Amino acid sequence: MGPNAHYDLFNRGKIIPWLFSVVVMYGISYAWHGLLLNDISEMRMALGTYLALASAAYALIGLGITYAVHSAILRGWISMKVAFPLKAMAVGAVIGAIVYALVFLSGFSFASHELHHVFLDAIWQVAEQAVGGLMVAFGIIYDMHRRFMKAERAS
Repeated sequence: MGPNAHYDLFNRGKIIPWLFSVVVMYGISYAWHGLLLNDISEMRMALGTYLALASAAYALIGLGITYAVHSAILRGWISMKVAFPLKAMAVGAVIGAIVYALVFLSGFSFASHELHHVFLDAIWQVAEQAVGGLMVAFGIIYDMHRRFMKAERAS
């Protein structure tokens, strides 16, 4: 790969994987916190403010996962030939652990700081971002398939 390989990879259909991850992570977060746990109704900030901040946060997290998966592919840490979706999920899970550590250390959490709540929140964050990694993988596979089909029609 030449010096512009990273630039080329960045311009090659990154929006679809990023949007897949953002929409799905945001949706399952809302389902978890809003419908299952009902945490959102107990918040001290306005719902619109929370939803706007959450969408910005998930946009950044999704961008981070997308960038990390593409960087791992470029560096050869992830092969697209063997268990690519699972490896992308692992990247998402690592980012989920990092995000949870940052959120926990900043003191912003829905739950109390009892040990079982901390543990459950950590597992949830890791699982949520692992699903985000899976969506990035599906987005990359979809983009590759779309490009392949376009190339097949051209030849």
